[in-house]
Amino acid sequence: MSVAQDLETPEDVIFPPGDLYSDEPPLETDLHRLQMTLLIQCLEWLWRNRNDFYASGNLTIYYSPRQLKSENFRGPDFFVVQGTERKPRKSWVVWEEDGKYPNLIVELLSDSTAATDKGLKKQIYQDIFRTPEYFWFDPNNLEFAGFVLLAGKYQPLEPNSLGWLWSQQLELYLGIDKEKLRFFTPEGQLIPAPEEVARQAELEKQRSDRLAAKLRELNIDPDTI
Repeated sequence: MSVAQDLETPEDVIFPPGDLYSDEPPLETDLHRLQMTLLIQCLEWLWRNRNDFYASGNLTIYYSPRQLKSENFRGPDFFVVQGTERKPRKSWVVWEEDGKYPNLIVELLSDSTAATDKGLKKQIYQDIFRTPEYFWFDPNNLEFAGFVLLAGKYQPLEPNSLGWLWSQQLELYLGIDKEKLRFFTPEGQLIPAPEEVARQAELEKQRSDRLAAKLRELNIDPDTI
């Protein structure tokens, strides 16, 4: 079946029920699982006051009653949909989500998936999903690339001097830091994970407590300063 055969007109389609469970195997390694979780947690922390997006990973996207159902096509490792409701889902069912597809997709490459991620999946994301931005990252060898959809075709994104790639969809950079794919603000600041925020807050509290203790040793009430 060609990818084009999945492009169906509404009058040709009788859609199945939308209450469909995700049907994805576990990610291949801990590196892949931790990387996916890191991307989700960082974006959700950054956008913690927003309710108009959905970020998830390793979750089935049901886009056609006749879509490819094989080992060759699985749900994206990380994806973001904007202009939708932020709530838990069993899967992403396009015909139940006002026809919305991901605005951005990241695939985590491995030896067994790289060919599909760079071939079949890229073609599906380009021709069917029409996802504006597609990235891939290999947690093992740190291969990193990104593409933007221009005139219906993916064109490579050009890295900046740090090797980061700009995402217009997120208005953030994606780049490698300490062998992990991370988000950065337009000014170059690392977007932290919640545990990193909590760790920094704890360090600041410890410093504050030490300072207060030192002041008390000098008979100075820190609360009066």
